[in-house]
Amino acid sequence: MHDFDLFVLARTIHVVAIVFWIGGVAFITTVLLPTINKVVDKEQRVLLFEQLEHKFAWHAKLATLATGVSGYYMLDFLNAWQRYQELQYWWLHLMTFVWLIFSLVLFILEPLFLHRWFIEQAKKDSNKSFKLLQKMHYILLSISILAVVGAVGGSHGYF
Repeated sequence: MHDFDLFVLARTIHVVAIVFWIGGVAFITTVLLPTINKVVDKEQRVLLFEQLEHKFAWHAKLATLATGVSGYYMLDFLNAWQRYQELQYWWLHLMTFVWLIFSLVLFILEPLFLHRWFIEQAKKDSNKSFKLLQKMHYILLSISILAVVGAVGGSHGYF
């Protein structure tokens, strides 16, 4: 396999992983959380969300890992590291920032303490905890969509 073929494969993996990852975040944010909020008893909604989200967590971890590895490969292949110093590539900074946030949450913060902390908060005030959960998901989804829009446009010469 030639170097350019590997680059194309890396870009393909990158895009598919992002579609899966951010698509999952979009589903959780815009469909799952609002439905749970309307249908499920307030004392049970956090537990139900935890059960359902746990099933997606491994998929999200795999997708963010594939995104990071393929993104690194593409930057290295193109020798594009200097783009981090150029304002016109703001979308590259945002993509990296989004990836770092999700990776930090999925691989470090959630396993170490975030999961337990959230359950403890939900026991104190389920309504408040669920609203915080929804708010955080909307923020993460919003910056993720902005990163995707910027990356698609920016990689095709816009912005």
